[in-house]
Order: sequence, then structure tokens, then C-alpha cells
Amino acid sequence: MALDEFDRALIAATQSGLPLLTRPYDAVGAMLGVSGERVQERLAQMLVQGLIRRIGAVPNHYRLGYLANGMSVWDIDDARVSEFGRIVAALPEVSHCYRRPRHLPTWPYNLFAMLHGQSREHVQAQADHIASLLGDACRSRDILYSTAILKKTGLRLKEI
Repeated sequence: MALDEFDRALIAATQSGLPLLTRPYDAVGAMLGVSGERVQERLAQMLVQGLIRRIGAVPNHYRLGYLANGMSVWDIDDARVSEFGRIVAALPEVSHCYRRPRHLPTWPYNLFAMLHGQSREHVQAQADHIASLLGDACRSRDILYSTAILKKTGLRLKEI
């Protein structure tokens, strides 16, 4: 589907993120000479059309005081991983959770859950809580701590 001039301007105005204001769509609309409602409507249409996949927040956990960020990895019985994945994903301390294939014999883990804390001890306590929920369905686990902040970006258009 081809983008028109307004679509390109809208993507250019939002590709670095929405402004951190109470009414971000109104601010974007003011930049483009349209209402905030028009901005919301077009973004919603772009979602339905598949031009964009999502509109979401990408928090900088370090700036929020969460200095220990760890991907907890779990070896869960394949017959139960979906069941436990739903339970873990619903926990407030988990920012994202997903299932991935194992790479045996060196990588037995099939459930991943990102945890954030003010210290590694805090993250470890969160992982211990998850382990108590998983019980004997969990055969092994580990936590892979972040050592660098990766730049996260959304859609970018060349030659706008």
C-alpha cells in the first residue's frame, strides 16, 4: 500500500517517539496542521491496514531506576510451557515473556521472561518467586543480566 504525503509526514513526526506530554496526539497534530483526533484516527487505520504493527511505549529502565535487568530463562516441560508462559507473562514484574525453541545440548531453555530491579538481588528474588510458581515443571533456570543498553527504534522512512 502506497503512503501519501500525510502518512509520510505523520511517520516522520512520530518515528522518534511521541512527545512526553499529557496529549501527545494533539502535539503531533499541531506540528502537522491537523487535530489530535485526526492523528489518532490515521494511526488506527495504519494499524488495521498493516502499515504499522503497534504503537507502544519503550521505557528506559535505567532512567527509571531499574539498574539490574535480567532475562530469566527457564527449562519447562514442553507439554506445559504454554500454560506456565501465560502465568509468568501475567506477573507485574515481567515486562515481556515468550517461548523460544531449545538448542540442545547446550541451550535447554524454552521460556524467557524479562525482569527489572534496582539490584541483582531484587531480580533474583523475582526469579525465585517465579520458580516457586513453576514448581517441578521447571527443570533448570538462569538469569542473563544486561551489560549494555541497546538502542530500540521504530519505523524509519528514508527520504521523507
